Amino acid sequence: MKMFGILPHKRLIFLLKMNSISVVIITLNEELTIARCIKSVIPVADEIIVVDSHSRDRTKEICRNLGVQFYEHPFEGYIQQQAYATSLANFEYIFTIDADEALDKTLCNSILEAKKKLDCDAYSMNRMNNYCGKWIRHGSWYPDRKIRLWNRNKGRWGGRNPHNTVKMDHDSKIGYLNGELLHYCYDSVEAHINQFNQFTSISARELFLEKRKVGIFGIFVKSMANFVQGFFFKLGFLDGYYGITICFINSFATFMKYVKLRELNKNGSV
Repeated sequence: MKMFGILPHKRLIFLLKMNSISVVIITLNEELTIARCIKSVIPVADEIIVVDSHSRDRTKEICRNLGVQFYEHPFEGYIQQQAYATSLANFEYIFTIDADEALDKTLCNSILEAKKKLDCDAYSMNRMNNYCGKWIRHGSWYPDRKIRLWNRNKGRWGGRNPHNTVKMDHDSKIGYLNGELLHYCYDSVEAHINQFNQFTSISARELFLEKRKVGIFGIFVKSMANFVQGFFFKLGFLDGYYGITICFINSFATFMKYVKLRELNKNGSV
């Protein structure tokens, strides 16, 4: 007997795929964090795909020991790498997570509940950042809401490197999941400074290729606006010393991004 024009066993496979989630992770030298990440998503994942940019540490060994699908692919940019990893997934719904992130128990349960129906095109969730051992609950870093569970037929990767984001179609239905996506972002202020130096260079190059320009006054205004928003309007000072540190570093990162862009425009090349 056919059901809705599909043989029963084929319909069962179809329904299973509809309620299945592919977890996708991109990595590079993540031996300190990748096991925690993978173990946190095992309860919600029907497959786990890791795309690695030829790590030189134990990332590959750890991933294979945990039974994920492991691929190696040259890094061409954050957006490009995420798009490639997503293309390897077998299921319609994708859950994207970074190697230095993990699901808390509430978020895990929320995903399992949503998985029973998956009646939204995408689901957003709060991300909470751990900075030098302290959870940051104010400022521009919280709630840091992200779309991480999404229907690949209704969305795609976009944004501007190094900050990739999921862009959904305008008619998409977006749900919200309770819980926290735990982000263990920096274990030291030095690590934060080192990464913002790298990221501001990437951002400046992207802006340069878009033929964006900025004046000296614009650099000052954008930097100050970043600080005022995070420190005062979003109450970053309530997180104490590290909250204030984040506000200052974020403001300086904005300053450096546009200074680097101005230098690229002055030199005429990347």
